[in-house]
Amino acid sequence: MNTIPSLQTSRRAFLKRAGQATAAATLAAGVVPPVHAAENNTIQLALVGCGGRGTGAAANALSVANGPTRLVAMADVFENRLAASYENVNKRFSDKVDVPEDRRFLGFDGYQKAMDCLKPGDIVILTTPPAFRWVHFAQAIEKGLNVFMEKPVTVDGPTTRKMIKLAEEATRKNLKVAVGLMWRHCAARRALHDQIQSGKLGDIVTLRAYRMHGPIASFASGPKPEGISELLYQIQRFHSFLWASGGAYSDFYIHNIDECCWMKGAWPVEAQSTGGRHYRGENIDQNFDSYSTEYTFADGTKLFLQGRCMVGCYSLFGSFAHGTKGAAVISSGMNCRTGIYQGQNLVKKDLVWGYPSEKKHDGPIKWNQPYQAEWNDLIDAIRRDKPYNEARRGAEASLVTSMGRMAAHTGRVVTYDEILNSDHEFAPGVDSLTMTSPAPLPSDDNGKYPVPMPGINTKREY
Repeated sequence: MNTIPSLQTSRRAFLKRAGQATAAATLAAGVVPPVHAAENNTIQLALVGCGGRGTGAAANALSVANGPTRLVAMADVFENRLAASYENVNKRFSDKVDVPEDRRFLGFDGYQKAMDCLKPGDIVILTTPPAFRWVHFAQAIEKGLNVFMEKPVTVDGPTTRKMIKLAEEATRKNLKVAVGLMWRHCAARRALHDQIQSGKLGDIVTLRAYRMHGPIASFASGPKPEGISELLYQIQRFHSFLWASGGAYSDFYIHNIDECCWMKGAWPVEAQSTGGRHYRGENIDQNFDSYSTEYTFADGTKLFLQGRCMVGCYSLFGSFAHGTKGAAVISSGMNCRTGIYQGQNLVKKDLVWGYPSEKKHDGPIKWNQPYQAEWNDLIDAIRRDKPYNEARRGAEASLVTSMGRMAAHTGRVVTYDEILNSDHEFAPGVDSLTMTSPAPLPSDDNGKYPVPMPGINTKREY
C-alpha cells in the first residue's frame, strides 16, 4: 500500500486546530483530515448502486465490529432496485438505517445527491456497473469522502489511466479507498501468501485458475423487451455488454487472476487467449461462452486461466500454484481453505501445511468472511488513520483481466503496455448520460449488437 504521513486523528482535534496556520496550510494543500461523520464518532454511509452486490456491501458496512456506522443515503437508476435494497437493509439494520424518501435518489445524477448528504471523512459505496466507477470516484475525491468500490474498477485502457491518476489524488488527500477484491483480506490466503513468500513452495513455475459453471447473473441476454430504453436495458443486464462491465470475463474472472498474481508477486506482461460462442440462439450479449488464456510474467512463468459458462458441462472453481518444492491450493470452490503439498499431486497424504490447521481442528472458515474482513480493515484504517488505498492495485488487476479478454476477442497476443496505452475507450460519454440518452452501444436494425470477431477485428474488441 502507499505510505503517507499520518494526519490528525479526529474531527474534534482537527476543528480545534482549524484556525492555526498549520491546519490552514493542510487544507490549502487539499488534504482531507481523517474525520469521522459526527461528534458521536458515527461514520455515515451512502450507497450508490443498489443491486445485489451493493446491498451486500451495505450490510457488511453496517456489520463492522469497529463501528458505529449509519446508512443515510441511497442512489440508483432503477426505482425497484433501490426500493428492494432499502427494504432488505432496513429490515436487518433498522437501528442503523436513516434513509427517508428525500434521501433516496433516482437518475444518473443521483450519485452526486447521495454524496452531498455526507461530510468529509464519511464513506460512499460505489457498486454500480464498472463503467461509471471513474466518474463516481472523481466526485468522491472532490467531496473528501472515503470510498469502497466494487471490482472491476475499469474495463479498458483509457479508464485505467484515469483511475490510476485518481488513485494518486486520493492518496494525496489521505482518503481511504477499498476495492472489492476481498480474497486479499482472507486470513487463509494471507497465511498461504506468507508461506510462499518465505520459500515453502520454492519458485513458482506455473499457476492455474478455473471458473467453469453454468450461466449466472446477466451473462446471457435475449432481445430487449418493450417498455425499457436501450440504455437502461444495457445497464440492467450489464454483464452482457462490454462497455458496462467488461463482460463475463472481467466481472467473473478477476478474482482468480488477482489472487494468482498476488501469490506470484507480479502482474503478467502479456496474454494470448482463445474463446468462442456456442448454442447462442437469440441471445444478443457480447460474451463468449468459453475462454482459455495463457498469461506470461516477465520471468517466463505462466498463468493458465480456464473460464466457461455453459449448461451441462464439468464445473470447477479454484486457483492453484506449482513451485519447485511442491504445489499449493490457493482457493477451491467458495471455501476459505488453503494448503501446500509436497510434489505436484494435491492429495491429502502429501499435505505439508494447511490453513486452517487440521491438527488444531479450527474447522471451516465461512466463505463470506472475507467480504466482512475487507470492511473491518477499511473502517480500522479510517479510525486509526492508517495509509490505505487499494485503488491503483484494483485498476492494475482490472487491466490485467482486460488484457486477457482483449487477447481472446482480437485473436492476438496483447501486452500490458499495449492495453494500458490503448485509445479504445468503450464509453467515452458515460459521465454525461441522462435517462433519455442513447446507449453507448447501439444495436443494428435487427436488435443485434456487435460481438468480438478474433482474427477479423484485431485492433478493437468490437
